[in-house]
Amino acid sequence: MAVRSATRAKPSRRSTASTSKLFRNPQVPFAFALIFADAILVAIIIAYVPYTKIDWDAYMSQVTGFIGGERDYSKLKGDTGPLVYPAGFLYIYSAIQYVTGGEIFPAQILFGLLYIINLGIILFIYTKTDVLPWWALSLLCLSKRVHSIFVLRLFNDCFAMMLFHAALASLLYKKWHLGLIIFSGAVSIKMNVLLYAPPLFLLMLKAMDISGVISALAGAALVQILLGLPFIIANPIAYISRAFNLGRVFIHFWHDGGLLNFLHSRFVSLKKSDNSSSSLKILKKEHIVTTMFVGNFIGIICARSLHYQFYSWYFYSLPYLLWQTTFPTLLRLILFIGVEICWNIYPSNAYSSAVLLFLHLVILWGLWSAPSEYPYADNKATKEK
Repeated sequence: MAVRSATRAKPSRRSTASTSKLFRNPQVPFAFALIFADAILVAIIIAYVPYTKIDWDAYMSQVTGFIGGERDYSKLKGDTGPLVYPAGFLYIYSAIQYVTGGEIFPAQILFGLLYIINLGIILFIYTKTDVLPWWALSLLCLSKRVHSIFVLRLFNDCFAMMLFHAALASLLYKKWHLGLIIFSGAVSIKMNVLLYAPPLFLLMLKAMDISGVISALAGAALVQILLGLPFIIANPIAYISRAFNLGRVFIHFWHDGGLLNFLHSRFVSLKKSDNSSSSLKILKKEHIVTTMFVGNFIGIICARSLHYQFYSWYFYSLPYLLWQTTFPTLLRLILFIGVEICWNIYPSNAYSSAVLLFLHLVILWGLWSAPSEYPYADNKATKEK
């Protein structure tokens, strides 16, 4: 009996040890404290700061047409013009209208919850990569503009970025097929998520064999087909041209030795190993996040114009990117504050735009000049983590 009791106690001890190890990392309890504090701040903002009407009425008009049975994308319009978002947007905001009745205040509460969920996911990513010191996690909660985007503007960018961050968290645990499905869901809400597509494709080629890459991409494509099927049947040209207007996006590459060189080296390595999975190595979590964040940041710098809600596309990556440079901590903080100030100048002007571009270029130079790190993790270190 004593032997059995000791045996049964082992899993419990193991669980206790892992929990103790988790909370010995100061980032973890600090992250929980930040979520709690920011939840209070969000509640105060919703209660006392006036809502700013921008796109909500247009969203509701577009959704009303969809709920009324319209499936022709050329006929779905709102106050700000024709619908230009993919089908996932309609499903999400139809659900919001059903839950809130189209009223602002309950919608703000819903977006407040969305903000906290998104913050929790991004803090999870940061604690798993362990790039920032624990105190720097607080920077993720200090943006006036991002709070406004979520709970005072109710933009669809919020849902798109939350799903993207969930996809990124999946990738950290090698759930590539799941990550691609979630990523595709994010794209179905707003096309800006495609800025992450080139670095994501690069990572897939590094982490998966060709059959895995093809099946993952097929899963992502299937999501788009299923979500858009009612509109494709009604008017395929209108849906594809409106929801996936590639004239509004662009593809950029900043890859290891150039895209062609990388693809050639990847093909050679696969050929030598006869396509065996043993040739595939596990990517470091830090390499995955750095590649994704840097790729998107380059896209932001190259964008023809920036609207205020676009800040949510890369704000949560800023602390990570800054700590990937070799800049002193004071300069990192100055750059972070400078970017935040530029995004809070309303209306924007030539000077604020020029300063913002300059700050972006300084950060990009810091990333470019930082020493490169080996992208792969050894199996032992990965299992321990």
